[in-house]
Amino acid sequence: MNMPLNAETLDSEPLNRSQHRQETRLPTALELRGRFPVSESLAWEIAGYREQIRRVLHGEDNRTLIVIGPCSIHDEEAALDYGRKLKALADEVSDRFLIVMRAYLEKPRTTVGWKGLLYDPERTGRGDLKQGLERSRRLLLGLSELGLPLATEALGPFMMDYLGDLVSWTAIGARTTESQIHREMVSGLPMPVGFKNGTDGSIGVAINAMKSGAHPHHHMGISHCGSPAMISTPGNPDTHLVLRGGRGITNYDELSIARAVEELEKAGVNSAVMVDCSHDNARKQAERQQEIAREVMAQKDKGNSHIKGLMLESFLAFGRQDDGDDLIYGCSLTDPCLGWEQTEALIRSL
Repeated sequence: MNMPLNAETLDSEPLNRSQHRQETRLPTALELRGRFPVSESLAWEIAGYREQIRRVLHGEDNRTLIVIGPCSIHDEEAALDYGRKLKALADEVSDRFLIVMRAYLEKPRTTVGWKGLLYDPERTGRGDLKQGLERSRRLLLGLSELGLPLATEALGPFMMDYLGDLVSWTAIGARTTESQIHREMVSGLPMPVGFKNGTDGSIGVAINAMKSGAHPHHHMGISHCGSPAMISTPGNPDTHLVLRGGRGITNYDELSIARAVEELEKAGVNSAVMVDCSHDNARKQAERQQEIAREVMAQKDKGNSHIKGLMLESFLAFGRQDDGDDLIYGCSLTDPCLGWEQTEALIRSL
């Protein structure tokens, strides 16, 4: 005899199944935002940053957008220290560059590994999303109050409900650009979004993602109050392409960018291009970001108006380190980064 499915039957599932899954209640997005609110003046500042980025991407502002900062944040104090230095530099070069700080709190993993401050803030491997949400939101508030626009990668489909009001630019990574869930999420985001090319270096998937993200959607989701809901999104008109190379292929050279622009125009989408100077373009060699940035800016100076931005991985100390008890302050735990002295010299040289 089939039993009707109700709350009582769900609660009495066999123990051998429930032992494989644990649930820990988290605050709703509304609750977390209420505990760590954005002031009205800061909300206006963030809206202004988003509009400045839009103007750069649509050719209404001739400055170059530079998204720069740590590959991932594991130490909030080091991130704030970096942010203070970056803010001072950003103000000095604001006539040429619109600088946005990377505040990446989630890390996609090819297999397994540390998933970022948001998921495992103490890096124990056990995870603590409640603490991660609180610390992440507090950090983004602190960085925003320095007067910096912030960028992040949207990985978990619900996390932007918790943190997105503090973000001015968002990336969808190479591993998730093909994801329907992420395209639907982008359709409802209030800030410009860059889709990275696929891990194989091709841009067709990113173009399809741009089209989808620009389109209205209706999808299953969670309301800010924590209830299941049908989410209806208007479409995001500010999607664009981020070239990051892939599988031994680089795509920051003049011919690769020209081919990308041709495909974008043929598809009828925004032909703005941002070049990620790290990842496969730099073959995971942080120092190569400098020559790549200079080459791409030289293309722009020669008249390529489709080049709108650069992405760079940079922190206080050069390189990367493995997690442990005796960490170098301000040195990445994930991909290698430029150090601050190299970063400052590079931005001034551009």
